[in-house]
Parts: sequence; C-alpha cells; structure tokens
Amino acid sequence: MTVIQAQHEALHVPDWVRDLASFRRWAKSDEFPSRGWYAHLSGQLWVDPSMERAAHNLLKSEFTVVLAPLVKGARAGYFFGDRMLLTNVEAGLSTEPDGMFVSYAAVKEKRAILERGPDTLEVEGSPDMVLEVVSPTSVEKDTVVLRDLYHRAGVQEYWLADPRGEDPTFNILKRGPKGYAAARDQAGWLKSPVFGKSFRLTCREDELGMPTYALQVR
Repeated sequence: MTVIQAQHEALHVPDWVRDLASFRRWAKSDEFPSRGWYAHLSGQLWVDPSMERAAHNLLKSEFTVVLAPLVKGARAGYFFGDRMLLTNVEAGLSTEPDGMFVSYAAVKEKRAILERGPDTLEVEGSPDMVLEVVSPTSVEKDTVVLRDLYHRAGVQEYWLADPRGEDPTFNILKRGPKGYAAARDQAGWLKSPVFGKSFRLTCREDELGMPTYALQVR
C-alpha cells in the first residue's frame, strides 16, 4: 500500500496494515497513534503527523459549538467532532473528518451504520454531512481527493472551510449526479438542505490578534 506523507517524519505503520480492512482494525486498536492524522483513501495510506495550527483548531471548534446543539435541539441525529472514524467500503474510504452529521433517518434507513452503545468508534456508510477544515498540509487531500471520495460515498453535503489568508472561506458543496456543486452565495449566506437553514461564517481579530470565528445561522 502506498504511503503519502504530508511531512517527512519518522512514523511506524504495522506491516500487517495492507488494505482497507486491516487499516480499520488498526484504527480501532490501542496501537493506533493518538497524535497526527491517518486515513485510507482509495488504496493509499495518507499520513499527516503535524500538529494543528491555532486557526484550524479554533475554526473547527466553532463549527462544533454551533452544529452540535443545533442537531441536539432538533432531535435530528448525531453530530460527531473529530477523532470519529468514517468508513465507506464501496468508496475505499476510511478517515477521521473534522466533523460529521448522521441523521436518525440515515441510521433507520441503514445508509449509515453505528455500532450501538457509547463505545462506538466508527460510522460506516453515508453520513448526511461531512466537514473538513483545510490546513497548509491538507489542501490536495481536502479539495481534490476527499471531494471525490465523499461524493462516491454518498455524502449529501461536504462543508469545506479554509482559515488560511486574511479572510476565511466557507463552502457548502451539494451532491449532484456527477459531483459536488457549491451552494449559491447570497450576501455571504449559504443554504443547507440537510439542516434546512442558512449559514454564514465571519471572522474578526480579538485583542491579542487571534482570529475569532462566528458561524451564524438563520
């Protein structure tokens, strides 16, 4: 299995990790690294051992802070933050998104399968929505590779946020027959059919010069 590294650092991948099935066993074992990011993407092992930058972490946290109570309040399903494994066997995909929403309907219709109980480590199938926050080492993975694989996996909305540059960018990509299409921007607001609401991302600097993100909902 080809290994693609974002940075050239020493890493240890067990010799027995050779395909999607063995990667999943490794990812759910005590041997799996707690630092860095590892994924099986269409027959290749992608590795990024770098630490998260502050902007990436703050932006990812803002989405979780807003979307988790929104989902809970609507009694719509589950919003999972990072470190939750998503696997779609048909797409050859097993990764840990920055966030994902799995509706009760998706579980009942068996579009998404959860191991029952609080010890669940993996969502298998097609969540309703997946979030990725771009970092300097994940541009190709997030904007090209995962965009294709999430579409093949049947994910209805791919949310892509990028904190790089002076102003962050945010797109809601809606699944079509041949690929994703960006939601139309209406004065910064993007409509999400999955959540039945519109969202807008803004950013300002705090008194220490750090970015303060706000995900607005209407």
